[in-house]
Amino acid sequence: MSSSLEMQTFHCRDGHTRITVVLSDCMEGMSSLVKPESVDVIVTSPPYNIGVSYSTYDDTIDRATYLEFISSWADLARQCLSPHGSLFLNMGGKPTDPWIPWEVAQVIRGKMKLQNVIHWIKAISIDHDSIGGRTPLREGLSVGHYKPVNSNRFVNDCHEYVFHFTKTGRVPLDRLAVGVPYQDKSNIGRWQSATQDLRCRGNTWFIPYETIQNRQRERPHPATFPVRLPEMCIKLHGLDRCKLVMDPFLGLGNTALACLNLGKEFIGFEMDRNYYEDAKSRISSAESAACAGQPSLFDTLEP
Repeated sequence: MSSSLEMQTFHCRDGHTRITVVLSDCMEGMSSLVKPESVDVIVTSPPYNIGVSYSTYDDTIDRATYLEFISSWADLARQCLSPHGSLFLNMGGKPTDPWIPWEVAQVIRGKMKLQNVIHWIKAISIDHDSIGGRTPLREGLSVGHYKPVNSNRFVNDCHEYVFHFTKTGRVPLDRLAVGVPYQDKSNIGRWQSATQDLRCRGNTWFIPYETIQNRQRERPHPATFPVRLPEMCIKLHGLDRCKLVMDPFLGLGNTALACLNLGKEFIGFEMDRNYYEDAKSRISSAESAACAGQPSLFDTLEP
């Protein structure tokens, strides 16, 4: 290991599966610590280059330099990914710069196949008539959290993308692992594949942020996804075909927490010491809760 790399290892509920977090630039970390084709699932969210206020990273570099970095990063990520692995890449933009997610996807297009495009819905409003009156709320339903836009040109931005890349475009998925019950139960048994009360969720995933009281204390990283998002990605890929998960942009460690919950080996890299220390603290708290048989303090798909 390079002398510039600092790391800490935690353990899943089984006491053996390792959760390793590394204080390192992801390029150096992937090059020196990850064997080629050893990672089954990558779930990550790189900086979007839209001016987010990180504590040390400059999110306002010129677009060409940013996309060159994405290209170099994607080359290394592809090298680490197993032949039948999945890269779930979370990207968002902003109303004045909506093309950046697709510019990033276009850079990776020459390296991997875009197998699925998932829409992460952070907030949604459904009016009463749209759901056939199946709610006692006459005004409908509005759920989730988003950052409001003060503008007479743009609507509030309530969604982001999760681009699912694979090397071949033909990686089988466990679609029912994140499935949902049929609304119309008469569909069960109507055709050969509908043998249980569970169907494919599709590519729109409503995953709201947990309600918090103090952002600086509870969510100090300015751009992070809920733990449930990487949990769903890993389950969709298939738990039985997933041995090692990687997040090159660790942030507060939510992909690591997902792996802790699911009992999957993990390695992640974070170049900012403040976020690295926050991630270690959150993982340590979750590990202690798991060892004591208590529910995690962080959001999760399962108890």
